[in-house]
Amino acid sequence: MIETRIIKCRSCHQRTWVATTAETYQCIGCKSVRSLLGEEQSSRVFPSRGRRAKSNNNISRATANLKEEILPGSLASSERPTRKRALLCGVSYKKKYKLKGTVNDVKNMRDLLITDFRFPEECIRQLTGAKSNIFFYLLRIPDDELNYEETNPELKPTRKNIEKALQWLVEGCRSGDSLVFYFAGHGAQENDNDRDEIDGLDETICPTDFQVKGMIVDDYINSVIVRPLVAGVTLHAIVDACHSATMLDLPYVCNAKEKRWVDNNPPSADYKGTSGGLAICISACRDDQEVVDSSTLCGRATLTHNLIQEMKKNPRLTYGALITSVQNKIDNAIEARGIKTWFLRKLFRTSFSQEVQISSSAKFDIYQKQFKL
Repeated sequence: MIETRIIKCRSCHQRTWVATTAETYQCIGCKSVRSLLGEEQSSRVFPSRGRRAKSNNNISRATANLKEEILPGSLASSERPTRKRALLCGVSYKKKYKLKGTVNDVKNMRDLLITDFRFPEECIRQLTGAKSNIFFYLLRIPDDELNYEETNPELKPTRKNIEKALQWLVEGCRSGDSLVFYFAGHGAQENDNDRDEIDGLDETICPTDFQVKGMIVDDYINSVIVRPLVAGVTLHAIVDACHSATMLDLPYVCNAKEKRWVDNNPPSADYKGTSGGLAICISACRDDQEVVDSSTLCGRATLTHNLIQEMKKNPRLTYGALITSVQNKIDNAIEARGIKTWFLRKLFRTSFSQEVQISSSAKFDIYQKQFKL
C-alpha cells in the first residue's frame, strides 16, 4: 500500500493527491512542476491500495498523471467527489449609480455556500471592490482578508476582471461539477444587433467601470459560461439586478407567478444551450422590469435576502416552492404598510413590481426537482 497526502499548489490553490515519499509533483490545475518542500498539505495521511511503487521517480510520474481533483476534507474513494466552484460579484458603484448592500450580499452568499452547501473557501472567487464598504468588512472578516480585497486590483469588479473570472469559473469543468455565478449590481438593456432577442434588446450587467469600458452583454455571458458546460456539469446563476430574466440567454424561462415554461429560443435560430450540461438561472425580475432599491425597503424586497433566508430555513425546497416563497416575501415587503412605502408606491407604482424568474437550458418540473447547489 502507498501512503498519500493532499498537497495544495501555491499558485492556483489546486489540491492534488501525492505519495508521501515523492519529492516533486505536477499540479493538476496549472500543470507546473514543483518541489514538495514548503507546500501546504493536509494533516492526514491516507493509505491507498494498489501496486507498491518501485522508486520515488515512479511515484512522481504517477502523481503527475493524476487526473482527479479531491476537495478539502474528502477521503480517498473510487468515485471522484463533486468539484464546487463559485464566482460572486457585488458592485456598489459611485456617485449617482451607487448601490447599497451589494458587498454585504456577496458576503452572505459566500457564507451560505460554505456553511450550507459545503463549497471550499479556496474555490470561491469574490469581486467586490470592498474599499467603500470598509465598516462591514471590519465587523465581519479578518483584517488581513480586508487588506487583500482593498489593495488587489484584480479583485475589483471591473469588466476585464469579471470576464476573466467567468472564464475561470467554467475552465476545465467536467461531469459532476457544481458551479455558481452570483451577481448583485446594475442590470441594463441595449439594442440587439444580431437578431437573437425576441424583444429586440440585449440584457447586460454593469461592471464598476461600465461608463468607460462598457457593459457585459448576455450574448457574451452565454458563450463563456453556458456553451462550455459538458454533460454532468450544473451551473446555477443568481442575478439580483434589473432586466435580468434572460441574462444568460437560456432557451426557456419560467415566471414565478405564471409557473409555466416559455420558449426563449432566439429568432435567429442561434444555439444558446449547453454542450450537454445544465444551466439554471434565478433572476430578480422580468426583462422589462426594474428591481426595487434595497435601501428603500431596508433590503427586505431583494432577491438575495429572501433567497438566502428560504434556503437556510428549508434546504430541501423544490425550485417551484423556493421561487414562490421568495416572490411572496418580496410582494409582502413592497405592500407593507408605512408612510414611506405608501408614498413611494403611489408615486412610482410601476417600479414597485418585480416577478422572480427561472430560466434554464432544459425544461424540468420545478415542483418536483429539488434545489441543490
